[in-house]
Amino acid sequence: MSHSQIRIVERVLTRLKLKQLRLLVAVGEQRSILHAAQSLHISQPAATKLIKDLELDFGVQLFDRTNRGMVPTVFGKALIRHGKLILAQISHAAQELDDLNEGNGGRVVVGTLLAASAEFLPRVMQRLLTEKPELVVKLVEGTNEVLMPALRAGEVDLVVGRLPVHRHRSEIVQERLFDEQVICVAWAGHPAHDLPAPELADLMAYPWILPPAETTLRRQLDQIFATAGGDAPRFPVESVSYLTNRSLLVSSDMLAIMPAHVPTRDIEAGLLRQVNWMVPIPIGPVGVSMRKSVALSPPVDGFLAALRREAVDMTG
Repeated sequence: MSHSQIRIVERVLTRLKLKQLRLLVAVGEQRSILHAAQSLHISQPAATKLIKDLELDFGVQLFDRTNRGMVPTVFGKALIRHGKLILAQISHAAQELDDLNEGNGGRVVVGTLLAASAEFLPRVMQRLLTEKPELVVKLVEGTNEVLMPALRAGEVDLVVGRLPVHRHRSEIVQERLFDEQVICVAWAGHPAHDLPAPELADLMAYPWILPPAETTLRRQLDQIFATAGGDAPRFPVESVSYLTNRSLLVSSDMLAIMPAHVPTRDIEAGLLRQVNWMVPIPIGPVGVSMRKSVALSPPVDGFLAALRREAVDMTG
């Protein structure tokens, strides 16, 4: 570390205020010092001084004033990212102390994708209820586009589901838990089941439930539709919620594409049935994503161990 870096670190350690970090993040989100100041109940002149003091302490310009408001510079974006992590860690520390004071066994915030939400994670939760009944687990459902930034910001501890193919690798480490085929499903009485070997053209006559456009699975499906020479289904329902998808499937002639284990129980119960169309998507990995170079807390480490054991039991 250079002498100038040492001086900056020493200056920041003695002068940095949490209020500055909160303001920094708020300005980055709202693009306005006035609105950020109002949200933190401080005056605009005071907020302006706090930002200027940060810029002086770090020796860089954090925001550009544009017609689109206060836009973070590359330095501002970097400091906002670290500020979010610092604030999240403080929040986690306070929550952990509160949990310990209340006699809880800690807390884990888990982001869940469709590939994990219906079958795999409930089985992990059942295991944890037996092994660690005092553990508090918060599940947050979403897509990689939402959950990966939340993971990088420290707002969630782990993300479980189908691993993204090329994206979100920066600052994230991925661990494969098992591999899974993607299938097409419909309600048990769907007309498509009467066809011994339906082709995609046959299925395009029906309404579809598709993953949102920002997901890897949707991009793969769009490529399949394009390769087949046709357009994507018109006016599809876009959803990653299995509860919503399940309700739509059993009450209509909609088709849905999803990882094979997700509808397992409903297929076994006779509510849904796999359509005899081999979805031309390679078997893909379902796994867990974590932040790089971050020591896991004991509750998070315990949850990760339960994920690994359940994956072995499920595939073994």
